[in-house]
Amino acid sequence: MTSSETSRAGAGSGSAGPSGTAAARSDSADGVAASASGAAGPAGAGGPGWGTWTGKPTVTLLLRHGATELSAERRFAGRGDIALTKEGMKQASLAARKLAAAPGVDVILTSPLQRTRRTAEVVAEATGAPLIVDDDLIEADFGEWQGLTFAEARERWPDELTAWLATPDAAPPGGESFAMVALRVLAALERLVEAHKEKRVVVVSHVTPIKTLVCRALLAPPEAMFRMNLDVASLTRIDNFDNGSSLLRSLNDTSHLQGRRRRWF
Repeated sequence: MTSSETSRAGAGSGSAGPSGTAAARSDSADGVAASASGAAGPAGAGGPGWGTWTGKPTVTLLLRHGATELSAERRFAGRGDIALTKEGMKQASLAARKLAAAPGVDVILTSPLQRTRRTAEVVAEATGAPLIVDDDLIEADFGEWQGLTFAEARERWPDELTAWLATPDAAPPGGESFAMVALRVLAALERLVEAHKEKRVVVVSHVTPIKTLVCRALLAPPEAMFRMNLDVASLTRIDNFDNGSSLLRSLNDTSHLQGRRRRWF
């Protein structure tokens, strides 16, 4: 786990599978159930939602990178260091404009891959927020499936793909399981909350890490990940509280991309 701070303003698909689906085990949400099940009164009593939320949250604004050639073709991108397309750069600029509006952001964390770093740099230029690279926010390693479509992977590795879809503990040949991804992503979240308590933090990452954090916030089983979609350049907001609980405030927000052709992948 390494982090390096870059300058204040100055970077495929990051999907877990070409359709943007992912499964990740989230066993590190102790304390959330107590908060959620102890609800008393209507929504808004003591905070948003039905739980008993206390204190000012650390707000994480999870931004998936802009479009790449592989995302357009719905291929496994994984650790491939793929550049944004022109459309991806435009999407990054639109997301940056939204994030620069009040109340703004305090810091930006990003995966080290260039599609996320370039997206993050555009946000940093628009907001003036400092930019930090965290290696634990990188996409899952899809091993031998890198660059393939789902159909191509199924044709070459049918048994392995079936196992991968059935359990987060299974990994692609030469790759990384979603359970392994969850360990490092949740460690990154823990560091983020400790270092940037009560701040507004943009996290520029990929489908697998973002869905891992959504899973944790919802206490959702791994199967729920296959029922979520994350568009390129979409925003997801999760509020994180001192008692360890989290609240999903929005998912796959693409309102800033309105007026452009919407791509579900």
